[in-house]
Amino acid sequence: MHRNRVSRLFKFAKKQKVFEVAGVKLGGQPGQLPTVLIGSIFHKGHKIVKDPIKGVFDRRRAEHLINLQDEYSDKTGNPCMVDVVGETVEALDRYIDFVASITDSPILVNGVESSVRVEASRHAVEVGLKDRVVYNSLNFRCTQEELQVIGELGLEVAIVQSFNPHDPTPRGMLKILAGLLEKVEKYGVSKPLVLTPVLDIPSIGLAATGLKLIKENLGLPTGCPPVGVVGRWKRKSEYSPSAIDSCRGATLALVQTMGADFIIYGSLSKAPRIFPACAFIDAIIAYHARFQGVRPLTRNHPLYRIF
Repeated sequence: MHRNRVSRLFKFAKKQKVFEVAGVKLGGQPGQLPTVLIGSIFHKGHKIVKDPIKGVFDRRRAEHLINLQDEYSDKTGNPCMVDVVGETVEALDRYIDFVASITDSPILVNGVESSVRVEASRHAVEVGLKDRVVYNSLNFRCTQEELQVIGELGLEVAIVQSFNPHDPTPRGMLKILAGLLEKVEKYGVSKPLVLTPVLDIPSIGLAATGLKLIKENLGLPTGCPPVGVVGRWKRKSEYSPSAIDSCRGATLALVQTMGADFIIYGSLSKAPRIFPACAFIDAIIAYHARFQGVRPLTRNHPLYRIF
């Protein structure tokens, strides 16, 4: 009985898909591939942004942050992507060009409105970045017009949100994906990366359970953004200054143990704290997975890098 419970936790009965985006692989059984870590830049309130409409920013500081994530990715073996956020097409185009000139990592094109995302994605394709684009994101509100442009551009990779406004439970997430995935695949999204929603601290548990359920039933690469809400903990001042980092580590451990293939962790400045924690957890999971007949698919796995 105990062995069966452990097996279900660390090895899914459903065959797990592995997608590759610009050299970054994600998906598979727990222990096969390291968790892909995605940091954000130029998001709302990011102090390096001087003019969010025109896309004016501190280039030196931005380059440092991008290189910081790459440095910790190299140290730990956890692959990375960059979530590039923009309020206008002009700004997002400038951000994408800059990020692409600094790193070879895949780029999540993240606009505050679908019109911004679509036109910025068009720009990315026109300047030769098509293979690095991850459209961020599609949800139950996505329109046929938005999907048509994605199809015309030939974009294969997109974050697909499992948020269900009528049923926020894990079962509700799975239910809304049934129609949504079929819809986006008709327009050429052949590599959907499923994102489970985190709305507040208590919902982290639902997101973790949801991603496990989605992998069990669909076998798709699945992840979530569990870190950002921890900083909004109202009673954090009652505890030690290190409590926030400890709690962030706890949320990472929870979602990784439930099978997360990728994690959107917030500002790139968090990379020095996020990458070692995730690598540590990945290595532990991978070592245990060996006893389930699962071995890492790459020698660059944290199992071989951090111990």
